[in-house]
Formats: sequence, structure tokens, C-alpha cells
Amino acid sequence: MDKNDLLPIGELARRTGLAVSAIRFYEDRGLIQAFRTVGNQRRFLRSDIRRLSFILVAQRLGLGLAEIETELAKLPQGRTPSLSDWQKISRSMRGAIDAKIQLLTRARAKLDECIGCGCLSLPRCEMHNRGDKVGAAGPGPRLVLD
Repeated sequence: MDKNDLLPIGELARRTGLAVSAIRFYEDRGLIQAFRTVGNQRRFLRSDIRRLSFILVAQRLGLGLAEIETELAKLPQGRTPSLSDWQKISRSMRGAIDAKIQLLTRARAKLDECIGCGCLSLPRCEMHNRGDKVGAAGPGPRLVLD
């Protein structure tokens, strides 16, 4: 491994926009792995930029840390993941991402209308939700989640 393939934690923080403390947190969770110099300083693979970027994107998509950990556990530790490694994660997550896109699309369409609360406070609720039939279907925002 070339020394240019290894980055100090400060450089990794600068490249990813994450705080050093966040990088240490992800290291403690096993999402990235540091190598230690003879002076006991942390050094990270340049490819950890991509791992941390994946975490940031996955969090923005609404994935929880447990889901992110499950996906990143599929990547090899101690070496730069290959295109094939990343494609496995992409295929694995595609269904969940598609479901989130569908939910967001429904929510966007319904937010200007009724989201199924059964409140009957809008003048047109009586027309669309006569007798609070949506409320009888179950709790919560039925028109978005169903």
C-alpha cells in the first residue's frame, strides 16, 4: 500500500465535511477502519472518503445507522472496495430507495390536499372523506402510507 493511499483523520474530515469526532464515531462503530502509524496516529484509506460519503447520502435518504451498518458490512475491510463491491450494495438498496421515492411522491401530492387524517376541517373533506371512511381504515395518514 502506497503512503499516498492513507490519509490523516484531519484530511479525511476536510474531504468529507465531517467533524473529526464523527469520523471517530464511525470508526468505533466499525464502519471505517484506521491504520496506526508507528507514532500511533490514525491513517485511513483514501477509499474511506467514499464509505463516509455513502453514510452521508444514506442518512439523507432516511436510512438508520443499523441499515447503513448492514450495507457497509458487505464491503471488504482493509482494502479499497471494487466497483463490483459497490454494485452489490446498490442492488441491495434499490428496492428500499424506490419505496422511499414512491412515499415522497405520494406525500408531495397529498400535502396540498388531505393526507387522510379524518379531521373533516376542510370544506372538501366531506366530499372526499364522507363519514370519515379514511379514519375507519386505521390510524395515521392512510392516504399517504397505504
